[in-house]
Amino acid sequence: MVKETFSRYDSADYLKTEEDIVAYLDAVMEEGGDDPAYIAHALGVIARARNMSQLARDTGLTREGLYKALSGEGNPSFATVLKVARALGLKLKLAPA
Repeated sequence: MVKETFSRYDSADYLKTEEDIVAYLDAVMEEGGDDPAYIAHALGVIARARNMSQLARDTGLTREGLYKALSGEGNPSFATVLKVARALGLKLKLAPA
């Protein structure tokens, strides 16, 4: 009998282009747009795909603080979310539901 091994799936491994990131964010907002922790986690995934250390430098926040805030377990302030989005080259846009 052959033993199967599986590697851990990480969405960050698949976010290679801007189009990938936009599609990922669209899916996140469609599926869990009412859940702030889910959105924070999604920003964390994008941050890991891009380079968390560079993001920390760009936002003026610590790398550890970013990991905690964007883990899905953290509770980042709206100001932190805006800083992260801006540093990732994203903008927050609200539209009628």
